[in-house]
Amino acid sequence: MPEQEMTANMFLFTNASAATKIKAEARLVERICAGDEDAFGELYKMFAPLVHGVLLARVPFDEVDDLVQEVFISAYKNISNLREKNAVGAWLAMIARNRAAEFYRNARPTEELSEEICHYDRPLAEANEILTAIRALPESYRETLVLRLVEGMTGAEIAEQTNLTPESVRVNLHRGMKLLRQKLGIEEHK
Repeated sequence: MPEQEMTANMFLFTNASAATKIKAEARLVERICAGDEDAFGELYKMFAPLVHGVLLARVPFDEVDDLVQEVFISAYKNISNLREKNAVGAWLAMIARNRAAEFYRNARPTEELSEEICHYDRPLAEANEILTAIRALPESYRETLVLRLVEGMTGAEIAEQTNLTPESVRVNLHRGMKLLRQKLGIEEHK
């Protein structure tokens, strides 16, 4: 059986849209490696929410946008070294996690401004409180919650782009939400 036919048969056991998306991602990487700059723009649009969510779960809000750009600059420079072209989402998430760790290694101590100086409006203060609570959760829950609650990704999208199983994403979201409710003092309705 020819290799191409075997590959096509392997995808018969998966969701058809997931198989199409995986192939599209690999083709996109091939186009980028061939010098197609528009393809990198497409890659950015496809994976920017994933990278943003991974970073938002780890670093201060004000630093996220700059770090997203750094992740994609690094990806642009190194995409020709990517071995598994179907795993570009997981590769970008790994770069984002490494960039967040590097951010803290290079961070200089800062001093927080007092509440009187900041004059935050209530919704922003509440969002910061929730984000702080999410960041205090175990890492496996933190990332999936930010991708779901902040970036608006579905469980299936999170699974596809991070190479987690849909079951793992579902469990992480369920357990993470339960812990988040406890941290925020919200009672679960039964």
